[in-house]
Amino acid sequence: MNIPQSSNPRFVIIGGGFGGIALAKKLRDKEAQVVLLDKHNYHNFQPLLYQVSTGGLEPDSIAYPIRKVLQGYPNFYFRLANVLEIDTNKRKISTNIGDINYDYLVVATGSQTNYFGNKGIEAMGMAMKTIPQSLNLRSLILENFEQALLTDDLHARDALMNFVIVGGGPTGVELAGALAEIKKGILPKDYPDLDTRRAQINLVQAGDRLLPAMSEVASRKAERFLEELGVNVWKNIRVADYDGLHVTTDTDTSFNTATLVWAAGVSAVSIKGLDAKEFLCRGNRLKVNEFHQVEGFKEIFAIGDVAQMETEDFPNGHPMMAQPAIQQGRNLGDNLVRLLENKPMKPFVYKDKGSMATVGRNKAVVDLPKVKFQGVFAWFVWMFVHLYFLIGFRNRVVVFINWVYNYVRFDREARLIIRPFKKQNQVDRNKLMQD
Repeated sequence: MNIPQSSNPRFVIIGGGFGGIALAKKLRDKEAQVVLLDKHNYHNFQPLLYQVSTGGLEPDSIAYPIRKVLQGYPNFYFRLANVLEIDTNKRKISTNIGDINYDYLVVATGSQTNYFGNKGIEAMGMAMKTIPQSLNLRSLILENFEQALLTDDLHARDALMNFVIVGGGPTGVELAGALAEIKKGILPKDYPDLDTRRAQINLVQAGDRLLPAMSEVASRKAERFLEELGVNVWKNIRVADYDGLHVTTDTDTSFNTATLVWAAGVSAVSIKGLDAKEFLCRGNRLKVNEFHQVEGFKEIFAIGDVAQMETEDFPNGHPMMAQPAIQQGRNLGDNLVRLLENKPMKPFVYKDKGSMATVGRNKAVVDLPKVKFQGVFAWFVWMFVHLYFLIGFRNRVVVFINWVYNYVRFDREARLIIRPFKKQNQVDRNKLMQD
């Protein structure tokens, strides 16, 4: 990898997400050589991916070059690499660009979409965990409306204009609200020769309420907001399979749609060498102690979505969200400095700053530790918090300008089919529709 030898200990961080970046910033100007590995050269602000999928933002406004984050950091090195395996005995990491040894290793690989073994949904459904996936979804949505213009078959046209979103967490709720606003304010203008009133947005939740990690007040309010926007909310229904057009469930309810978005769960991204059963918990998360050390190792740490630290308040580990990852990255950064100074490490204590989700224009729900509120003020709080945590001044300005423009004009300028999308194993939808 052309990384020079150093008399300082080498810290290798795998993953440039919220946790990895927070940790890297803490290690600036310390007596250590820090190497950050990631398969992308940018940090991705995942909470706003749904706005890329629905044409509200361009991807470069929610991504930031990792090399720019590390500019001016002495003894910092970034390498664009896919990590293949970790040899814990030799303290060696194997990647597609070569091997590298470490003195201390931090795994911050984040999470990926979890289909729970359903191959049909994995093959034919759409995920929304990465920027390329969000761009694919944007293209598919727009291509389906273009195709709807060309068919005389009413059932086929309805299927092309219908959406099924599986999962009633923040991602599913926010995407459903954004699609409902597009149906109301944009589609009639873009497709005046298409009866877009027939378009349906269906949000399917296996549990008995939306936003299960938030308060019941927030759940009820979010559901009411969605229903006001025209979203069909289906609860206590579990999606069983999807063949590219037909959605079957564990009830008599079924859907015909050319677009199914899976937002029903995530699992940690594991790495060969640390994927044995003795290391892993539910969802492939690595077992760690209060100092973020992976069980059985003193020199290997894990933070963020990939780490499961079981405490009295969080028996199943901390939520797989940005805030725990950021706080863990900062705490581990302080502890690694303490290691360099031969001082004892301090245990991690998560400070829950609350949860929030937006449903649409002037509609959001916010749960703070001491207060809960919904509506217009919650929507402004949601916008401020997301702007604050975006990396880069330019990104904050661009996103803010886009939001102001979209609010004033009720428009989404980025509804562009930059690259046509078709799944490699895409079925013949015309044949399915005829059937």
